[in-house]
Amino acid sequence: MPDVLRLETSDAVATVTLDRPDAMNALDTELKVALRDTLAALAEDDAVRAVVLTGSGRAFCVGQDLAEHARNLRDDRDAVWSTVPEHYTPIATLLATMPKPVVAAVNGTAAGAGAAFAFACDFRVAAESAKFTMAFSAVGLSADSGSSWTLPRLVGLTKAKELLMLGPTLTAAQAFELGLLTEVVAADQVATRARELAVRLAQGPTLALGAIRQALAYSAGHGLAESLAFEQQMMELTGSSDDHAGAVASFLQKQTPVFKGR
Repeated sequence: MPDVLRLETSDAVATVTLDRPDAMNALDTELKVALRDTLAALAEDDAVRAVVLTGSGRAFCVGQDLAEHARNLRDDRDAVWSTVPEHYTPIATLLATMPKPVVAAVNGTAAGAGAAFAFACDFRVAAESAKFTMAFSAVGLSADSGSSWTLPRLVGLTKAKELLMLGPTLTAAQAFELGLLTEVVAADQVATRARELAVRLAQGPTLALGAIRQALAYSAGHGLAESLAFEQQMMELTGSSDDHAGAVASFLQKQTPVFKGR
């Protein structure tokens, strides 16, 4: 594992920590590659049933490392244009659609792609001191990392335009009021609360939870008939699972079901 990222797994929960605290976890190429590849591996790991994404130090993630970006603008234009399809798009896709729930533990500032990554997760537990800004337009860029997809679904089109085009900085309280966050807690409780939520999810019917998030993602870009057909596929998948059969038997026996994620 590269020095810029840490991975810890226990209780079927994988915690992925962006670990460039001196750079406020800015996304240089090494960190982007490490995050993409780690998420891809976790998506395929049946032993991992929920994922927590967080940052070290005082920031969650401030987005693209602009120092590296400036060097690439001067010396390596190919790297400038390739980073969205090679890094940002796969990361956002994995966060939004991997077949298991993902929790963002937003310990501090989240800006640009860092904020977009948090918004691609299912749940966001943020510190009271956390701040959010989309930041793209401030440096003359359009939106990436799925923010044009997630924001309208979280806050509506009008507010998404405001956040992306005007780039205000939101406090955690303001972000919660808009519906961007699941919960706001004291800074020293973020990791604990996010982990509690992830463990709860990991102990649940994770096959079904993954199918639900995939169905929601699918329906966002398809009509009713297509979405109903996809729901049928997901129902067939989950309806034939051990989790479903066991849960029905437990219900009839007035017992608490134990889910295995299969």
